[in-house]
Amino acid sequence: MHPIIFTVPGIDFPLRSFGLMVAVGFLLGTWILGRFVQSGSPDPKRDLERYGALPVWVLIGVVLGARCLYVIVEVAGQSKIGQEYISEPWKMLAIWQGGLVMYGGMFGGMLGGVLCARRLKIPIWNALDLGVTAAFFGQAVGRVGCLMVGDDFGSRVSEQWKHLPFPITLTVPKPLPPFSLFNEADAGQVLWATQPMMTIKALIIGSIGLWMLKRRRYAGQVTLVLVLAYAILRSVVEEFRGDEIRGLWFGGVLSTSQLISIGSGTIALALMLAWRKRREAVIAY
Repeated sequence: MHPIIFTVPGIDFPLRSFGLMVAVGFLLGTWILGRFVQSGSPDPKRDLERYGALPVWVLIGVVLGARCLYVIVEVAGQSKIGQEYISEPWKMLAIWQGGLVMYGGMFGGMLGGVLCARRLKIPIWNALDLGVTAAFFGQAVGRVGCLMVGDDFGSRVSEQWKHLPFPITLTVPKPLPPFSLFNEADAGQVLWATQPMMTIKALIIGSIGLWMLKRRRYAGQVTLVLVLAYAILRSVVEEFRGDEIRGLWFGGVLSTSQLISIGSGTIALALMLAWRKRREAVIAY
């Protein structure tokens, strides 16, 4: 775990591993989106210009959506941070202090992509199919940043499973490195390696999207399948999480992400069933 890659000499500016991996993931997702357009578009030059604007809109949507949902969860859960937001609302804007929720980022990014697609007259469902698939490969890289800073960590492993190797379990460094997000009480303990689990989850979902882009029966089918797959796999990973900051409800029975997974997965499944007989001419990427 390396929260700080290095500090720039002279200006005492730390290069944080989380920000670096998120930036690399964003660039990877952007590159994959461009490859999709180049390989499948009947007019690559024109579409590269139009689709090239999508990542910027998506990035803005991701940041705003992830922050908004974090604020909502903290205020609704009446946490100490949530109370600060009520008494000092300007602190809601302090993203550099941490506090982003992936589900909010995902839906915010999708909304940003939809707004961009409408503005540039890009077929919305096709843009979502390509963008969501590319984004999951980028997310797989970004989640490596979570591991390097100790964010989104797992719960403690019972004695009978401690022999399982990484990336199933991990041993938290003791002492913790500076700026680590692991709990102090977990230093030296064996935890479920939820960060690598989420990287693997993102790679699985991205691979499903890649496979379906060549076989989809209508624009939007890939998006619905990936949203449903994410809801299922994210709910499974949440069972191994140990950071209560993500928000727990109904006496700790469900996390915030599991509640949202129930809603988003249900909507995606309902649309898939309603459109099961739908057929239209689509590009195979």
